[in-house]
Amino acid sequence: MGDYESSAPGRITVYSIQGCPHCTQAKATLGRLGMPVSDVDLGSHSELRAKVKELTGRSTVPQIFFNNVHVGGNDDLQKLSPEELQRLVSLVKEEPLPADAPPLPEQSQSEHTALVNEGAAELSLLLREMILKLFSEHLSADGKSVDYKGMSVNPAFEHYCELAIQLQRVELLSLSREEKLAFFINIYNALVIHGYLRLGAPTNMWQRYRFFNYVSYLIGGEVFTLQDIENGILRGNRKGVAQLRRPFSKTDPRLQVALPDAEPLIHFALNCGAKGCPPIKTYTPQDIDSQLRTAAEAFLENDDACVIDSVKKEVRLSQIFKWYKVDFGGTDEKLLGWVLDHMGDSPKKTSLQGILSAGKTKVSFLPYDWSSNSTH
Repeated sequence: MGDYESSAPGRITVYSIQGCPHCTQAKATLGRLGMPVSDVDLGSHSELRAKVKELTGRSTVPQIFFNNVHVGGNDDLQKLSPEELQRLVSLVKEEPLPADAPPLPEQSQSEHTALVNEGAAELSLLLREMILKLFSEHLSADGKSVDYKGMSVNPAFEHYCELAIQLQRVELLSLSREEKLAFFINIYNALVIHGYLRLGAPTNMWQRYRFFNYVSYLIGGEVFTLQDIENGILRGNRKGVAQLRRPFSKTDPRLQVALPDAEPLIHFALNCGAKGCPPIKTYTPQDIDSQLRTAAEAFLENDDACVIDSVKKEVRLSQIFKWYKVDFGGTDEKLLGWVLDHMGDSPKKTSLQGILSAGKTKVSFLPYDWSSNSTH
């Protein structure tokens, strides 16, 4: 993007990750301004994640800066009035970059390329990175639609499918809890996109049910559907939505692989909020628990996941909390406690604390938006 360097002393900085529709849309909008835009991929430069959070007070991406002025996410950018936008553009055109401008990554860090060794975590990471890269290349500029046809004839997709066959060789029983979490979350997220390519995305509850019970990979000699991974492995073999029984029977060999308890944080790693994504695209065993907390925090920051109404003393939450209430303690009271514990410090958290300390909080659930391209 070096064409404009001479014409503007300042710069626009965007923190994003690959495959996030909100990031794609924001970058398309900024690209039309004819200004220097520095795009920093927090998926590759996780060392900057904490700094960006400190500067913005948010855990989601994209985060957009004009020089050192923080605009916010994609929805904030789209809501700017023409005058406001013009003022920010002039700032970048006329003012040199101030000393407290948001940081760019160190030049020396080369893009890491994962090597395929037999490690399950590495393989899951590579598959997720590959399918996200494919997904990003075929995502429309407004971030709203994916050219699945184009993607399915891309030679890289064939290479992906060949690599997915390697999953048969993974030795699941030897994985630690952290390795299992990272492996199965990455594989689940890759399999969802793979399923969309083959079958299209489900648009209602029934289609979703069919999709999640049908789309599968052969891993370590056993078949795992999306449903088996989510409810069987990651939720410690609990019944899923509209399921009459647990995914694995007592004699099912896959039961030995399941986590001993449900990990409620997985629900946010298997999802992307409608206004911003968590700044993580692949999960690694090394710091999986802090990555999962970040994903939950980013999810709760979205107003389509959690709305606090101080006047009505009401908390409106995503359907995910209704469908999987048992994972969050089973009662409204425990659920609210869990939500409070997992929110980042923000005005929203302060208002929730206020309502809870006043007692008698009403919990309701927000409508689930099936139209959003919830492909992560």
